[in-house]
Amino acid sequence: KALRAIGTSVDPNVFGGLLAIIGALVVPQLATTRPLFGYRWPAWVIFAVVGVTIVLTFSRTAMAALLAAILFVTALRKRKLVWLLVLAAILIISLPFAPQYSDHFFAGIQGQDLATRMRLGEYKDAFTLIGRYPFFGVGFSAAPDVDIYLGVSSAYLLLAEQMGIVGLATFMLAIGVVMGWSLKHRRTALSEPDLAAQWLGIHAALIAALVIGILDHYFVNLEFQAAQTFFWLLVGIALATTRLAQGLK
Repeated sequence: KALRAIGTSVDPNVFGGLLAIIGALVVPQLATTRPLFGYRWPAWVIFAVVGVTIVLTFSRTAMAALLAAILFVTALRKRKLVWLLVLAAILIISLPFAPQYSDHFFAGIQGQDLATRMRLGEYKDAFTLIGRYPFFGVGFSAAPDVDIYLGVSSAYLLLAEQMGIVGLATFMLAIGVVMGWSLKHRRTALSEPDLAAQWLGIHAALIAALVIGILDHYFVNLEFQAAQTFFWLLVGIALATTRLAQGLK
């Protein structure tokens, strides 16, 4: 089995998620007329390092999150960046371990590898727990029944386990208000040359984090406090950039 990059993180999936968010922040800097660093080449170097390293993590969720972030930026502002997706695909295919990586990726999509089967088993058990305690969950310590457990590799299912449908709905409402308010004022933000790339980057990073939450849990898991702090920092900066854009109008 191939070794997976972890950086200074506990596991490669957490490291991959961090890389996906950094990559999302950098993507708008690649084509902006006013790059944050004064020149575009530092952004290209960062993105290249992130792209190679995220492949080395073998984190399928992180790759999907970065792709979603790029598509978000492309849809709102820079449709010409579609060629970056082609470049990334060529890079992955040209790497020495490309066949092993592609087999790993497609095995996950088809539900054939052990990790995916275990994750599907977690989802089944999570729905069982949520079905027994649907409204307010079971709290943050342990499941009250001996035949079921607390914990699942999905931020949204984990929230539903711990705080029930009420807690999950509250979380989704909060994120929906943030994204809705930001997108409502996107024209104002994107019309500011000095702010547009930063606004796009931070919201693309938030999109990446939300995609990661579908198949991983560390942004809401109490055992990953740094990741939780980082997620809510993204939310706060997203609100701040939109508010700043309003002030510059």
